[in-house]
Amino acid sequence: VQLQASGGGLVQAGGSQRLSCAASVRTVYTMAWFRQAPGKQRELVAAIYDDGSTNYADPVKGRFTISRDNAKNTVYLQMNSLKPEDTAVYYCAADRHPRYNGVSYDYWGQGTLVTVSS
Repeated sequence: VQLQASGGGLVQAGGSQRLSCAASVRTVYTMAWFRQAPGKQRELVAAIYDDGSTNYADPVKGRFTISRDNAKNTVYLQMNSLKPEDTAVYYCAADRHPRYNGVSYDYWGQGTLVTVSS
């Protein structure tokens, strides 16, 4: 299974950015976005489960929205009201479990850098 992430770049604080991650197969059921800022550990940003329910990290609640298009095997992360502290490399991940809540996902995409300028 391959995950292809796209959509990173430079954005001003308060702006918006959308990340996309396409999976090569449909047989991945939990999809998520993680991020890793310089000098920090990788952390979960948001996850979406096979039934469409979602889970968000507290720092992004109300600002970020994760969604999926099963017909395209793609997960999106819409990021609004971006802050400089959102600057990080964002990684998409996928798991074969329909409601995976761990950090050891089965598959990982390459990272995409999001830089939020103040």
